[in-house]
Amino acid sequence: MAPNFLILALTALIPLIVGFIWYNPKVLGTAWMKSAGLTEESMKGANMALVFGLTYLFSLFLSLAITTLVVHQTHLFSLLEGNPDVGVAGSAANQELMDLVTKYGANFRSYKHGALHGFIACLLIVLPVMGVNALFERKGFKYIAINVGFWAVCMMIMGAIICQHGVVYNQ
Repeated sequence: MAPNFLILALTALIPLIVGFIWYNPKVLGTAWMKSAGLTEESMKGANMALVFGLTYLFSLFLSLAITTLVVHQTHLFSLLEGNPDVGVAGSAANQELMDLVTKYGANFRSYKHGALHGFIACLLIVLPVMGVNALFERKGFKYIAINVGFWAVCMMIMGAIICQHGVVYNQ
């Protein structure tokens, strides 16, 4: 089993694309800036190449993490991980793994399933982390809703694509 690195590289672009729309002043950008206590003037002067570059890098990390959440078959490999022969083609351990992949490799590999797990991950990971930060930063509900909503959309799209296309099985 190997991640499909092309799919991971492409899904890492999703937060940049969705963010371009989501945080546009004509969509939620003005409300977000107000809830975050930012002004147009305070937004000027940032190194945008660094901002976008790090956003892509962090989104790539997120794509890798989402893979383990939406593709349940990634956990099949941990069952035989301690066996040194699991990677040796034709060995008993390798054959056991390939039998599992053949039998269960396509289960729950759909856009809908990936989107569901992307939403669940956002609800159970992103919301608590951003919520705690927002509470200590004295930000309101609107700030939390705008940002968590953004990540819910991104993670649902990323999860959907990764679940359907994000892992390749080598037999």
